[in-house]
Amino acid sequence: MSAFVTVIALPRVRRRAPVALGACLLSFAAFWWAQRAAHVSMIDLMVYRAEGETVRAGGDLYALRTTEAHLPTTYPPFAALLFTPLTLLDTSTMRTVATAGNLALLVVFVALSLRLVDHTRVEGVWWTSAAAVWCEPVWTTVRYGQINLLLGVLVLWDLTRRPWHRWAGVGIGLAAAIKLTPALFAVFLLVTGVVAYARRGPGGPWLRHARGAAVAFAGATLLAASVLPFDSWRFWSRMVFETGRVGLVEDTANQSLRGVLARLLHTTQPGLWWVATAAVAGSLGLGVAVAAELRGRRAWAVAACAVTALLISPVSWSHHWVWCVPMVLILGTRGRAAAVGAAQMTTVSTALVTTVSTALVTAVGTALVFCSYALWWVPHGPGRLELHQTGAQLTLSALYEGAALVFLTLIGVRLWRTYRTV
Repeated sequence: MSAFVTVIALPRVRRRAPVALGACLLSFAAFWWAQRAAHVSMIDLMVYRAEGETVRAGGDLYALRTTEAHLPTTYPPFAALLFTPLTLLDTSTMRTVATAGNLALLVVFVALSLRLVDHTRVEGVWWTSAAAVWCEPVWTTVRYGQINLLLGVLVLWDLTRRPWHRWAGVGIGLAAAIKLTPALFAVFLLVTGVVAYARRGPGGPWLRHARGAAVAFAGATLLAASVLPFDSWRFWSRMVFETGRVGLVEDTANQSLRGVLARLLHTTQPGLWWVATAAVAGSLGLGVAVAAELRGRRAWAVAACAVTALLISPVSWSHHWVWCVPMVLILGTRGRAAAVGAAQMTTVSTALVTTVSTALVTAVGTALVFCSYALWWVPHGPGRLELHQTGAQLTLSALYEGAALVFLTLIGVRLWRTYRTV
């Protein structure tokens, strides 16, 4: 009988994937049209191309000012080396390739995020991608021609593979060599290995993974130094410390704790307030990630590390928050699993109903935060308008940080409850 049911169900399963793929392609087509109708500038992509041209011309990479906004180079020299192929394309072709590439990367990013939460159905990838493309971080990533999805794919590709794989650490190391923020994942692996050893457990896999990331980072950085010695020396000795080059700290697009504090305190220099807050948030967030990893919760650990890096970074533009995709998937998967478990029970307790409701509401609420574009509802733009926001406006311009802190708190509470029951 079970075999007969399986045979009957197969056509339905096979039909789901093409329908989901069609929906995804339709969503992507609408997204592409909407981006063109909005006359997106892809301004960051133009900066990347200018960096590639500067490298090819042998110019001063960190003296570069390009586009109408006079934007500077902010990434390490290794990134500029990777941008040189952009100079081979005309502007129109480059924009098309960048848009198509980012959409393809979104699908891979979603697939890796679903693998992280042990969901491997291909139709899930298409449905999730069709929805995720409309969230604000993804929209803005494509709008500016940014590389956030590439970095996310490198990190998730690394962390969804077996830790003893020969390429373990390469993805994280390369991502950190392109942009420094992903380096926190290597720190997370190192601390996890050290804590595991301190508990007399097998910390080797994490330490080897961290070592692989360090080697890949060093290799990419040394390669850049051999090709661009002057620019490399200038970046690592000076530019890496000049966070003001990236942009105005109080800008509403800056969704880091430093940006929140600047707007809250109505100052462009949050100073020691930010240092103290970032130190506390970084320690607690990394602690949650390590605890989750040691408890076998890789998905929780990866997402906790990602949002911690975004919180403590001096500048985390809204498009950096593409990590909202695995965040929502983790919360949604947890709520769905709890709901399925409750449905299979003969008697359901009030506590279980509360757990299911909380998980599902949190997942939906987090999705709405990142799909609402609410941070753009507040006064922003020239004139430092963000320094004069009211209480309601401050709340709207801190939604991403608030969602991240709630996410970390939920994981921490869940881990604590699990620890107490052991």
